[in-house]
Amino acid sequence: MRTRRNPSSRIGRRPTTTRDRIASAGLELFVTRGFDDTSVDDIAEAAGIARRTFFRYFPSKNAVPWGDFDAHLTEMRTMLAEVPDDVPVLDGLVSALLAFNTFPPEVASDHRERMRLIFVVPALQAYSVVMYAGWRRVVAEYVARRLGIPPTDQLPRTVGYLLLGVALASYESWLADDSSDLIDLLTRGSHLLYTSLSDLNSLAPNEDR
Repeated sequence: MRTRRNPSSRIGRRPTTTRDRIASAGLELFVTRGFDDTSVDDIAEAAGIARRTFFRYFPSKNAVPWGDFDAHLTEMRTMLAEVPDDVPVLDGLVSALLAFNTFPPEVASDHRERMRLIFVVPALQAYSVVMYAGWRRVVAEYVARRLGIPPTDQLPRTVGYLLLGVALASYESWLADDSSDLIDLLTRGSHLLYTSLSDLNSLAPNEDR
């Protein structure tokens, strides 16, 4: 299950839609001018759209670096739903984690800049709390379904935090070393999960399974 799918809509993909073009224009401005010194009007002008059009796609400029994150979450949810039931829960999670963060090499530079902004700009760090909550929810829902327990139980929530921790630590290492490989970092980080969650299926309550 640790195969790498051909990504169709990674965060780092090439601009193809209006939303993508806006995000690409915003990212370029954030890098050259700075996030705080770039306004919504600046982004709209760079993307060749009206200000009101900008707000059809993004609620604020804080959302721009994330692109169409809801679509990415939907894709991840689909990936997990397609994992056969005879595949261990953790294998399914790691497979989806690697696929979710796989993107074409030619967009690696832009994706690195995007993630660097998300990690270092205070306003984006605060906004990330909401985005990460949605990501963890997808993970918790999958774990809960596989174990036959509610997604609000402690175990699915804990797994969501653990998997997110692996992803964040991997991205921090990737951003600190231009020669590093993100998928390799994610794979190595995931090994820790196999130590701590090797018996994940047996951790769920026996009732209602």
